[in-house]
Amino acid sequence: MTTARERPSALVLDHERLPADLSTGPALGPLSAQLLDRIDRYWRAANYLSVGQLYLYDNPLLKRPLELSDVKPLVVGHWGTTPGQNFIYVHLNRVITKHELNMIYVAGPGHGGPALVGNTYLEGSYSEIYPNVSQDELGIKRLFKQFSFPGGISSHVAPTTPGSIHEGGELGYSLSHAFGAAFDNPELIVACVVGDGEAETGPLATAWQSTKFLNPVSDGAVLPILHLNGYKISNPTVLARIEREELDQFIRGCGWTPHFVEGDDPETMHQLMAATLETVIEEIGEIQQSARAHGDPTRPRWPMIVLRSPKGWTGPKVVDGVPIEGTFRSHQVPLLVDSEHPEHVTQLEAWMRSYRAQELFDDDGRLMAELAELAPKGSRRMGANPHANGGLLLRDLRLPDFHAHAVDVPAPGGARGRTRWSSGATCATLSGSTSQRATSGWSVPMRRSRTCSARCSK
Repeated sequence: MTTARERPSALVLDHERLPADLSTGPALGPLSAQLLDRIDRYWRAANYLSVGQLYLYDNPLLKRPLELSDVKPLVVGHWGTTPGQNFIYVHLNRVITKHELNMIYVAGPGHGGPALVGNTYLEGSYSEIYPNVSQDELGIKRLFKQFSFPGGISSHVAPTTPGSIHEGGELGYSLSHAFGAAFDNPELIVACVVGDGEAETGPLATAWQSTKFLNPVSDGAVLPILHLNGYKISNPTVLARIEREELDQFIRGCGWTPHFVEGDDPETMHQLMAATLETVIEEIGEIQQSARAHGDPTRPRWPMIVLRSPKGWTGPKVVDGVPIEGTFRSHQVPLLVDSEHPEHVTQLEAWMRSYRAQELFDDDGRLMAELAELAPKGSRRMGANPHANGGLLLRDLRLPDFHAHAVDVPAPGGARGRTRWSSGATCATLSGSTSQRATSGWSVPMRRSRTCSARCSK
């Protein structure tokens, strides 16, 4: 039983924590004009890095006209989900910094590897782990070349990606992994991006029910962000096509309170996302405060976000007369650039220049200082959070002497025993220490065993 003294503190909001120079200017919404501009530029920087990872072999800052030889011989990757995840990441960075949140990011549409690789590069955590991918023009060139390239990195969010606890592309398990990270981890918020294609899988559809097992006193919080961009690899998605009222009722029926962020105009969407995140972070804090300070045993209805934005947002709208942005055609590589399509080099260059890299990076290829300020610092960065880098928090188990639970067998066939009783007694000894459970990763198995015990006793 957790006593009042032992109860973790609830999330406390601080609306004045941003540096003063980021809070000035005429307010167009929750974001000042200056902060809105910086957040949009940071998003553009992430999008620029994402396109470069997909396509470029050389000429990373486009200091000269793009040529076919600057493009990888074989372009492999996924663009459609990437700009939406870049949008989410920069806005999560803002609330982490403002409220000093302890937050990690789970990418359900993990095939959008450019987003997580690019954002961890912008925040600096990627270069700390991989110093050869430095924070300059040479580092950007290496970042681009290595992506989905022989001897480089995979095209999805992999275990080698800083901040990743979820293997990208294996759709359906993101929300389960998010809850596993939040259980018995009361100070943590797990932001879990759920793709609308992934939402059609059985494991994900079931995982919405996991709020029934989340204890607001002793557990952290899970913040799902259902990303409705309308399409899977070649088909429309179910949740993006049903009426909003039906989607709202479905989400509420699973025990959540949905908050909708919908549109395609960047300036409007930045303000909507900023306002919505303030609301959901406040709601999480109120739920935890009520449970931890006042002992409210009521099962809460946790907040979640529905983000509806175009698939392949900010990418090519039309290629060879065929619509691309906002369609299934933007799912993977929206623009073929090879010897058979040399005319697309010009279109690729125009696409990349639309992000105006000269406003994002200095002449040496470093992110502009005022943009770098937007990222959280140290272990608050989602790519450097210890909860997403397991080896930093794990402790060796204090293993009991298993001989103490052995069945004495004086001769072959000379004793009767049950292996499950012996192994169960060993596990009980192993998990007897609360502090050991908290550092050994035994919290989830123990939850399962309590459930099974209750079921078997009936």
